[in-house]
Formats: sequence, C-alpha cells, structure tokens
Amino acid sequence: MEGDIFSGIGNGTQVDGQVLQTFQESFVQVQNILDQNRLLINEINQNHESRIPDNLTRNVGLIRELNNNIRRVVDLYADLSTSFSKSMEASSEGDSSGTIKSNGKSGQKRIRSG
Repeated sequence: MEGDIFSGIGNGTQVDGQVLQTFQESFVQVQNILDQNRLLINEINQNHESRIPDNLTRNVGLIRELNNNIRRVVDLYADLSTSFSKSMEASSEGDSSGTIKSNGKSGQKRIRSG
C-alpha cells in the first residue's frame, strides 16, 4: 500500500520508505487531532445550547483547546510540506532539468539575451 501513494511522484522518482513512514505518521496525528476537534465541537455546541452558566464557562477552555489543536494541525501540515519539498529536492539532485538544487543554485546556467 505504501508504494501506491507516492510512487511515481516527480517524473518517476521513488519516495524513500522513511519519508513515506514520516508522512503516514503525520497524517495519523492530524486525523487524531481532527477526531478530537469533532468531539470538542460537539461538546461546545451542547454546552451552548444548554445555556447553563457553568457549561458556557467551560466552553472558554474548550474553545482554547480547539484553537490549540488547529494550530497543531497547521504546524504538522507545514512540517509535512517542508519534508516533502526536501525529499523531492534530494531525489532530483542528479537531475539536470534545471530545477533548484538543495544548495539553492539552479541546475542550468542562465542564458543572457543579446
């Protein structure tokens, strides 16, 4: 199953198994946080509908927890994006297609117009 997801990305480049494992672990973390957020949102809605002062006060903490979870998801996706970019850079280092290499320099020289 692992090879099915990312094999053939970037002109036939195979994605390293370690990178794939990291992605899978991150996606599992994201899914767990999103599942927790669904439960938090349900509880927040129930507390709001109850209009019981203690429940409404509890919502303040629940909303803070929800916001923190959203930040964690954003951070995980940012880390995934960075990891994916680095893995694609590393896998294309030998490629002479003019892509930006890990040292930040282009694979081809610039041609000046006359």
